[in-house]
Amino acid sequence: MKTLYFGATGPQVQLLQLALARTGASFVATDGRFGPQTLSALKSFQRRNGLTADGIAGPATHAALRPWYTGYLSHTLRSGDSFYRLAQRYGSTVAAISAANPDADPLRLLPGQTLTIPFSFDVVPTQIVWCSELLRFCCEGLAARYPALSAEEIGRSAMGRPLHLLRIGSGKTRVLYNATHHANEWITTPLLMKFVEQLARADAFSEELFGRSARALLEGATCAVVPCVNPDGMDLVTGDLQSGSDYAAARSIAADYPGIAFPSGWKANIRGVDLNLQYPAGWENAREIKFSQGFVSPAPRDYVGLSALSAPESKAMYAYTLAYSPALTLSYHTQGSVIYWKFLNYDPPGALAIGRRFAAVSSYLLETTPYASGFAGYKDWFIQEFSRPGYTVEAGLGDNPLPLTQFDRIYGENLGILTLGLALAPQLPA
Repeated sequence: MKTLYFGATGPQVQLLQLALARTGASFVATDGRFGPQTLSALKSFQRRNGLTADGIAGPATHAALRPWYTGYLSHTLRSGDSFYRLAQRYGSTVAAISAANPDADPLRLLPGQTLTIPFSFDVVPTQIVWCSELLRFCCEGLAARYPALSAEEIGRSAMGRPLHLLRIGSGKTRVLYNATHHANEWITTPLLMKFVEQLARADAFSEELFGRSARALLEGATCAVVPCVNPDGMDLVTGDLQSGSDYAAARSIAADYPGIAFPSGWKANIRGVDLNLQYPAGWENAREIKFSQGFVSPAPRDYVGLSALSAPESKAMYAYTLAYSPALTLSYHTQGSVIYWKFLNYDPPGALAIGRRFAAVSSYLLETTPYASGFAGYKDWFIQEFSRPGYTVEAGLGDNPLPLTQFDRIYGENLGILTLGLALAPQLPA
């Protein structure tokens, strides 16, 4: 986290405000502006926690706020502690503490033992703008609350940010969901993160998701999720990256394309390479098409790069997919409320039937990809490489980046798709 002062703006200020609100400072608005209310709430928090009440959110303050960034804390047991007393003390529940500590016997708690204590709020926020720091905290928090869920990295971005992976389930069939290949389509990252949280919670508490037993779903399939393929670009678009050499280089690239708004029109990675035009599935065709449109060098969108897989983000997705070998993939983009299911003349077994089921539960249209957009995408390469169902879901309607006011509707439209992907993948031919 950055050191944040009075007058600062941006996604990390919203994250700070969210954490302060989670501590009980209900009068703090999560508007991304470090103003008088935020200053007052921060000083109050600092005083309560034995910190210098200077109103500056630096390393010590961020460390103290970490439980409210991640949604849990670690508690070292003392004599007399019990799940019930800990739940009362921290505003948690016995069930949540039990789920987070499956190896702890509540009748044999030992002083000195460390337990994970989840707070009562959801880990994944959907009312604030996202950045890579928020994503990091959410991945940590979900893995701590739900030990059946693992968090790891599949690589690093051009700027060295982690490419996070979350995985849950024990089934032989594997599915792989990804989001935010394109920077200004970042709303798809909280979409997948909220799904992961709801899936993990439903599994932990033996509940249903979209009318299906989460535990049964995860006994039949293993679900891997890469929630943000393009963290650098997301930070640029949402305003978390506002200075430094990488920002200056991106701004210089954008200056050559005055017709594309900066940074809101930015789709590429921070080096100006469109990550969803990087896969070895007609990459040369994509180059010819995009060059004819004038995208012949690094650009805010539609530049295919020097070669296929020349960007570290697409290379990491390619390598992980080959190793993981999923039966089905979903790639989330915005916008259009449409599902694309085919690449050229490839017709993977079961793909059309599953696509129709996805369309039925979402009310999205099921279509083939337009020729000008039909090469070098992740979905295209996956279908070509594996001859298995792969889909690009263009969620929502409007101009990118879509506003968070659309989030609840988009999530409702896509929960069925995400759930059915797990349910139907085990029925595919081996």
